[in-house]
Amino acid sequence: MYVEENTPSDSLQVANYVKDNFGIKYSIPAIISILHKLGFVYKKPKLIPGKADPITQKEFLNELEKLESELDEIDEVIYMDGVHPQHNSKPAYGWFKKGVEAPLKANSGRQRININGALNADSLDVTIYIDDAVNAQSTIELFRKLEKKYPKANRIVVICDNARYYRSKIVKEYVKNSRIELKFLPPYAPNLNLIERVWRFMNKKIRNNKYYETFQEFRSTVCNFFEAISDYQTELARLLTKKFAIFC
Repeated sequence: MYVEENTPSDSLQVANYVKDNFGIKYSIPAIISILHKLGFVYKKPKLIPGKADPITQKEFLNELEKLESELDEIDEVIYMDGVHPQHNSKPAYGWFKKGVEAPLKANSGRQRININGALNADSLDVTIYIDDAVNAQSTIELFRKLEKKYPKANRIVVICDNARYYRSKIVKEYVKNSRIELKFLPPYAPNLNLIERVWRFMNKKIRNNKYYETFQEFRSTVCNFFEAISDYQTELARLLTKKFAIFC
C-alpha cells in the first residue's frame, strides 16, 4: 500500500497520489478521514539505535531477573546514566490556538549542566551528582552518595551503559572495595535503562517549550526539579514500571 511503503509527510501527498493514479479528487479532510478509517494516525517516528540486537536485550533482561531473585531484601538495584541538558529552548508538541503562530525564544549560548544520575526503580528515589563533566571522578562521587543513602545494603547493583568513564580503570579500582556492583547494558540498548525515562520526564516538566533567560535561572530550575522530584511520585510510579520494549 502506498502509505505503508512511502510514509507520506502530509495528507496532500496522499491526495495527489490518488488523483494521479486513480483519477479521483479528494479534499484534504476527506483524505484524512479515509486514512483514519484505514487505521493510520499522523505521528512522528521514534528514533531507535540502528544496531540494536533484540537477542542480547532479551538475554540481559533474563539475567537481570535472575539477579534480582538472588538479592536480599536490603539490597538495591540502581539504574545510572549521564545527561547534559543544554541552556536552550526545546521545541516540542503542544496545544496552541489555531491560526496563531507559536514563537519560542531561543538562546545563543551552549552552556549545559552535566548530571550523573541514579534511579532506584523500587523506591523511585533519584540521586544526582552535578559537576563540570560526567566522568570517572563524578561517577565515584555518585557511588559515594549511593553508599551513604543505602547504608544497610550489602549489594548495590548499578546498571549502566558502556560509556568509557564507567569502564575506566579508577572506577574499576573503586568498586573492588565497594558495595557497588556494576552490570553493563548491552550495546545500543538505552531502552533498558529506566533512568532514561526520568530524563524525558524532566524535559516534559521543565524544558519542553520553555524559555529561560539566564543560565543561572535554567540551572536553578533543573536543580529544583530534582530536589522536589518526590512531588511527582504518582506520575513516576506509572512511568517507571519495569516493562521494557525490545528494540529490533
